[in-house]
This record gives sequence, C-alpha cells and structure tokens, in this order.
Amino acid sequence: MRDDTEDPNYLMANERMNLMNMAKLSIKGLIESALNLGRTLDSDYAPLQQFFVVMEHCLKHGLKAKKTFLGQNKSFWGPLELVEKLVPEAAEITASVKDLPGLKTPIGRGRAWLRLALMQKKLSEYMKALINKKELLSEFYEPNALMMEEEGAIIAGLLVGLNVIDANFCMKGEDLDSQVGVIDFSMYLKDGNSSKGSEGDGQITAILDQKNYVEELNRHLNATVNNLQAKVDALEKSNTKLTEELAVANNRIITLQEEMERVKEESSYILESNRKGPKQDRTSEGQALSEARKHLKEETQLRLDVEKELEIQISMRQEMELAMKMLEKDVCEKQDALVCLRQQLDDLRALKHELAFKLQSSDLGVKQKSELNSRLEEKTNQMAATIKQLEQRLRQAEQGRQSAELDNRLFKQDFGDKINSLQLEVDALTRQRNQLELELKQERERRLQSNRSIPGRGSQKPEPKTDGKHKIQEENVKLKQPLEESHRLQSPPVDEQDQPLRPEEPQVCQLCQEGGSLTKNVCKNCRGTFCNACSTNELPLPSSIKPERVCNPCHEQLMKQYSTSPS
Repeated sequence: MRDDTEDPNYLMANERMNLMNMAKLSIKGLIESALNLGRTLDSDYAPLQQFFVVMEHCLKHGLKAKKTFLGQNKSFWGPLELVEKLVPEAAEITASVKDLPGLKTPIGRGRAWLRLALMQKKLSEYMKALINKKELLSEFYEPNALMMEEEGAIIAGLLVGLNVIDANFCMKGEDLDSQVGVIDFSMYLKDGNSSKGSEGDGQITAILDQKNYVEELNRHLNATVNNLQAKVDALEKSNTKLTEELAVANNRIITLQEEMERVKEESSYILESNRKGPKQDRTSEGQALSEARKHLKEETQLRLDVEKELEIQISMRQEMELAMKMLEKDVCEKQDALVCLRQQLDDLRALKHELAFKLQSSDLGVKQKSELNSRLEEKTNQMAATIKQLEQRLRQAEQGRQSAELDNRLFKQDFGDKINSLQLEVDALTRQRNQLELELKQERERRLQSNRSIPGRGSQKPEPKTDGKHKIQEENVKLKQPLEESHRLQSPPVDEQDQPLRPEEPQVCQLCQEGGSLTKNVCKNCRGTFCNACSTNELPLPSSIKPERVCNPCHEQLMKQYSTSPS
C-alpha cells in the first residue's frame, strides 16, 4: 500500500494547515506590533511585509497554471480581478492598479491590489465575497486549494482585525514586479514573555480590539441586513410576477374549459346528425370527428400541463412565503443583536473616554514631575558649582594660612633676639622716663613755689616755661619711640578693621602731639593712635593679606625690613 504521506490530498491538507497557522501568526504579530507602535505603518515595516508574503502564498496555493507561449504561468491577479464584479466598491482600487505605470506583470498588480485593499480597510470584506463564490473560483483554483476549503474562510475572518491598522503606501516608487516572497520564520520564534506588556497596556489594547471588532461586526451586520432586504425585495417582485402568471394561467384554464365544452357540444351534435343522416356523409363526418377528438386530446394534455405548472407555482409560492417569514424572523433577530451591539459600543466609548481622561491626567502628572526633576537638577548643579567655589576659596584660605604661619615662623626666627634686647632697652627707658617725670614734677613744684614768692616774675618771663615744656615733650617722644617699637615686635598683628577709639586711649597724636577734633586712626602694626597726616600709608602685614593702615614710622621700618628680608 502506498504511504499516506505520498497522497496529494494529504499533502495539500498539510499545506493548507501550515499556511493558515502562518496567517494567524502574522496577523496577530502585525496587530500587536502596530498597537504598540501607535503610528501609521508604511511599506518598510517588516511585520507588514511578512504579512503580504504570507497572503501571497495563501492566494497562490492550489492555483491552476495557465499555458502561454512562454510556458506555464500562475498568477492570483485573475481571482482578485473578479472582486469588482462582486463588490462594486472594489472597482476603484482595481482601476487604480491598472493605471499604475510601473506595474508590468500580473503578480505586481496583485501585490498592489492587496496593499490598496488594506489601506481601504476592506480586505476582509473583499476576501469573504470572493470565497463565497466558489463557482467562480473553480475556474482558477484546484478543488482542494486553500481558497476552496474552510481554511480560506477562517483566514478571511481573521483579516477583520486588520481594520484597526492605519497603513500608508507609496506605489509609484516600489518595484512590486521583481520582489521575492520568502517567509521569514525567525520573526515568530520569540519568547512568549517578551510579547507581554504591562497589565494596563494589555487591558487598553484588549478594549480597543473589542471596540474595533464590534464596529466591524456592526458594519458586516448592516451589510447582511441590506443584502437580506434586497433579497426580500426581489422575492416580493418574483411573487407579484408569479401571482400575475397564476392569474393568466387561471384565465387560460377557464378559456380551455369553455373550448372543451364547446367541442363536446359540437361532437354530440355531429353524432346525432350522423345517426339521422345518410351513410355517405358519415365518412366525412368521421374524419371531422377524429380531428375533433385529436384536438380534444391535445387540449386536455395542455390543460394537464397547465395544472401541473400551476401546482408547481403554488408550491413555490408557499415556499417563498415560508422563506419570507424566516427572513423576517432573521431580520428581527439581527436588529435585536444590532441594538445590543450598539449598547456595548456606547459602553466601550464611555470606557474609552474614561481611559483617555486618565491618560491625560497621568501625562499631566508626568510633565509636572519632569519639570520638578529639571528644577531639582538645576538646583543641584548650582549647589555643586557653589561647593566647588567654596572648596577653591577654602584651598586659597588654607594656602594663605600656611604662608602666614610660615612667615610668622620665619619672623620669630629672625627677630627673636632683637625682641629680647629691645625689651631690656624698653625697661631701661621706662625707668629713665619715670625718673625724668619725677624730676619734672619736682621742678614744676619748685617753680610754682618760686612764682608764688615772686609774683612779678611770672608775667615778665613766660617763655622759659614753654621752652621747658617743649623739651620735656620731645624727650617723652624719644622715650616712647623705642617703647612703641618693642610693643610692635611683641604683639601679633590682628585682622581687624579700623575701630573707633576707646575712651581710655589718648586723644592726642603720638607723633605730632596734636589734639582737637581731628580724626584719629589706630596703626595696625604698633597699635598707636595717630592723625590722618601721620597714618596715610597702607601695607600688607604678616597676619593679613589685605593692606592695613600703618603710621609713618612703622611704614619706613617695614619697608626696610621687606627690602632686606629674603624673598
């Protein structure tokens, strides 16, 4: 026995099953990817190209080969060309395909027709109309081809889901004649988990699919109702025609019956006349009687035929009335189903509006969060820049502090011995100053006593007293200069600004000995009090980088020190 795998019918059945499964996978993948992409698809989209390849294989399955001068040719453009006869709306795309200048082969025209039908969102409707006319398809396909079996109807039903896709193709620039249609199976060998999105997106896409399916089903039901209404109208017209024919047949039967009665009367009259008349006339009358009988047989036969036709017409009328009742019942059921579907469509639209409102609110929240994030990023950038600036200032301050400590250390190393010797000199000078102040006091008391004893001398000789006073002040200044120098060397300079004079400080310039309402300044080096004229200079001190106000003697001494000290 021959193996079943070698049976052509078995092989054709396997091919039909494989093509149907591939069509399911390609349609499902195309719908999912298009909904996730959320935009209009063009001809470069890979899942869309694979879908057209699968559809081309489905239309070519079991196609009869036509013999031409160049050999056998298999093209599915012939069946697609019949669609415009079944669906008048398809005439537009058929004319567009024929008018395209770049298409030279029937295969290219068939591929262009499929793309235009998908753009028109009526590919499912056209395929259903074509599959329902199997007597027309038998001219192009083998009996066990996919378009002739139920797999073709299943694929046509699956194509309804493609009406949710918006596609846009440019036919003028594409070379549809020379394309090689090969199915890429790698696109469908993916992990199942990768195709699963989030739960919310899945619900939204499911609702959108249900909405689009309900709309498509509603459209098909409307088309079905229109077709049934057209059939009802045709049946009513045929019914009126049959009633008219029945009335004509009844009238004809009545006329035949009248003729039959007239013939009977004539035959009876002829018989009576033959009995009464001579025998010579019987032969001629017998011939007339035979002719009358023959005519009677023909009329009776015609009457029987008319009666049979009448019975047939009556039975057809009864069947038509029954079909009319069934159609009316079917129309009522379809109308009820349409009402339910419209209610479901309204519910889906309300749900769609709610989802759109939630989507807008979520988009608004996302925008607000993104703006807040951008503001926070700007603040963090500003804080980072401020921290960098503070770090730079800190490093500069640390370097200044280290240099000041180094200068202070070098200053102590260079002037430590001088400070001790000057301290000893200051102590000696303070003792000498105290002694001179004591002597000055004694001299004043002695002069006061002498002035009291001699009153006329005070008015005559006032100049020696002032001269002595000036000499004492000069000696006091000379004694204060080494004291101030010792204080300057001992006390570290401070980073303070010019402060107002304290109440216990003297209000007299220590250099020019002038008092009064003049502005007094404190030298930042020796801490002495000087007027503006005696403290006009500013120098950077070891304890501060900024230039500070110093007196003229300290300025000269510091300039000498800076010029002699190593750099």
